Amino acid sequence: MHAAPAFTLSGRHLIGIEGLSASEISGLLDLAEEFVELNRQIEKKRTTLRGRTQINLFFEASTRTQSSFEIAGKRLGADVMNMSVASSSVKKGETLIDTAITLNAMHPDILVVRHHASGAVALLARKVDCCVVNAGDGAHEHPTQALLDALTIRRNKGTIQGLTVAICGDVLHSRVARSNILLLNTLGAKVRVVAPSTLLPSGIETMGAEVFRTMEAGLDGADIVMMLRLQRERMAGSFIPSVKEYFHYFGLDEAKLRRAAPDALVMHPGPMNRGVEIDSAIADGAQSLIREQVEMGVAVRMAVLDILARKLPNA
Repeated sequence: MHAAPAFTLSGRHLIGIEGLSASEISGLLDLAEEFVELNRQIEKKRTTLRGRTQINLFFEASTRTQSSFEIAGKRLGADVMNMSVASSSVKKGETLIDTAITLNAMHPDILVVRHHASGAVALLARKVDCCVVNAGDGAHEHPTQALLDALTIRRNKGTIQGLTVAICGDVLHSRVARSNILLLNTLGAKVRVVAPSTLLPSGIETMGAEVFRTMEAGLDGADIVMMLRLQRERMAGSFIPSVKEYFHYFGLDEAKLRRAAPDALVMHPGPMNRGVEIDSAIADGAQSLIREQVEMGVAVRMAVLDILARKLPNA
């Protein structure tokens, strides 16, 4: 058994990066480092969550996040149940609160929740007795994505403090961007957002990000280039003239990447729209960390589940 780290999270849920201290974030990343090594062994299992029940409650479709939370829970020894809301009582008109009360009666230990409405996960967390992890709520936050991005950066650059990180693309609809801006600022990075005006939320500067409206200026000297998916499913109006024009001005190709630092690294939370946000040659190239991000996702989610389980009764 590993020795428990000296730190713990202040709350019993992980709803967002907002409110986490630099030491809490670093503590989670340090624990995740242990799990990276464990996940590369033949024997990947621990008994940390043996006897515990983890329910993955996804009101939105997800492949990467749901599967990595499932693998994370199982590697820690939990009984994991995936609840497909597409075929559940929610379709019959059950409210979010009803769902929370129903699930609470089953005495789960950890709920992992993704929901299309901002604030829904925090609301649900107030109605249950177990620990709740936000796996993405609307355009609000996606804390474990920001943590896995931070772990990926730290392992490749040694530190986050002092790095210039350019977050590019559909910032308006992106919970990943919000969580990353909060985390990167907390750990001392310089954060830029790069997007057309139609895809920038108002007041983004107040979050601590420098705004650029061209890739050439925004990528100049950047250490990390983080591309965002163009979230057409969230767009009610016409935010871009065409996909082809969007790629011309805001898609990451070799010419634009040359504006960044010579040792710049490229990230994308996935799923990627190749030829829309990012050229395939870059996505699959030597500067890309995209596959490593997926690996780090399992380790980070194991760390989050491990730490929150210590808040449970009889832990």
